Amino acid sequence: MKTALISVYDKEGIVDFSLELDKLGWNIVSTGGTSNILKEAGIDVTDVSEITKFPEILDGRVKTLHPNIHGGLLYRRDDKGHISTLKDLNIGSIDMVVNNLYPFEETINKENVSHEDIIENIDIGGPSMIRAAAKNYRDVTVIVDPMDYSKVIEELKANGDTSIELRQFLARKVFQYTAYYDSLISSYFNELESVDFPEIITFPFKGKQQLRYGENPHQKAAVYKEFGHLDGTILGAKQLHGKALSFNNINDGNGALEILKEFEEPTVVAVKHANPCGIGSGKNLLEAYDKAYESDKVSIFGGIIGMNREVDMEVARRIDRIFIEIVMAPSFTQEALEILTAKKNIRILEIPNIMKNDYTSYDIKKVLGGILVQERNTQLLEEDFKVVTDREPTEEEMEDLLFGWKAVKGVKSNGVLLAKDRGTIGIGMGEVSRIWAVESAIARAGEKAKGSVLASDGFFPFKDSVEALAKAGVTAIIQPGGSLRDEESIEEADKHNMAMIFTGIRHFKH
Repeated sequence: MKTALISVYDKEGIVDFSLELDKLGWNIVSTGGTSNILKEAGIDVTDVSEITKFPEILDGRVKTLHPNIHGGLLYRRDDKGHISTLKDLNIGSIDMVVNNLYPFEETINKENVSHEDIIENIDIGGPSMIRAAAKNYRDVTVIVDPMDYSKVIEELKANGDTSIELRQFLARKVFQYTAYYDSLISSYFNELESVDFPEIITFPFKGKQQLRYGENPHQKAAVYKEFGHLDGTILGAKQLHGKALSFNNINDGNGALEILKEFEEPTVVAVKHANPCGIGSGKNLLEAYDKAYESDKVSIFGGIIGMNREVDMEVARRIDRIFIEIVMAPSFTQEALEILTAKKNIRILEIPNIMKNDYTSYDIKKVLGGILVQERNTQLLEEDFKVVTDREPTEEEMEDLLFGWKAVKGVKSNGVLLAKDRGTIGIGMGEVSRIWAVESAIARAGEKAKGSVLASDGFFPFKDSVEALAKAGVTAIIQPGGSLRDEESIEEADKHNMAMIFTGIRHFKH
């Protein structure tokens, strides 16, 4: 008779699974609450204390940590020495473990949870037991996911045992499960001790969603969700309409959200290939949309739009005039949904807490051989930003300069943008030279550049950018400062009666 040790926190499906094992002639060993539930279902259960010959102690902290358990799991069935040792010590074989762990993730997600409760929900015996079973998967079946109960029962009924292929599959899931579990615990302790960059770092992600392909059709791809950080994100959105999101949809949509979160006033952000093609703020969402659209009527086609107010019928009608891949907003009126969902391929995402921006997660970039890890760029301006030219910006210019500074933060470097009346009118992005980015923004703006302001994510290494802006009719500039030739740029701005602000902080985004 084979023996299964069953001890689960998540008891979904465990009674039906155990009944099937019982019918197949398995001996069932169990602990605590699981044992009580199985006994109530009429299943003959052996308490684990009968196997260990020792009672559960320390309020259940120690119950399966015993040679009679781990010996029965870890001995090799093809090793005569192992078999002899177990016989001499009167240790029985354990051929299956069914276990899932204390709810550490659920616990740390609770509001006002105490440190003591969190510590008590760190499972010790469970991980030890399932890792032992998974290590010896050639002979032992281990199940941590209730979704796998049916697979195991099907093979037992068909073959009298589980296949080596299934046992290896289940063992892999165990080590992924415990790695995620331990990553949550280590992340909690890093946060507890305010350690930003520990000697060893792990990141807990789960909930794989297979994607059709990656950035290009020949690349395989999937997306995984980060623990505890889904509110206000594209991965936490409720999709109301349209096809499943692609790799590029998610990446570009995240870029739109990152920019949108900088603005409190009604704002619309249009993104194409992870870069903004139009950003507008206004008294209402309709005015903001028109500004974003007018910024680049061509590039917005097939792009992604993020908005920080409810979408009503009038805004929906504007959007309906062109092809848009994704519309993201905190909510939609019923009339707006009726208009937008008339198009089959548009994806509509509802993100209720779209302005949430207090994430503590890292910004991570993969490089060959490792990863780059940094804090998220959450700072906008230094407190002591200053006007460095003879002329102060006007009130209207200052409003546009601050708008532009928020907007340029989301432009890929080298990045600059021209703004007027709280709307972008020309964006220069991804250039290897600052002057090329400036010239690109001016070219896109055309005649609208006159009377506009410019925001630059990095300093001007030479005065040539100021010369080009003055020639185009730009009246004010906001930039980090810090170049060895800052004085030349300031003198050039003064020469043309331009106002210029040094922020003291740059916003490179590569």
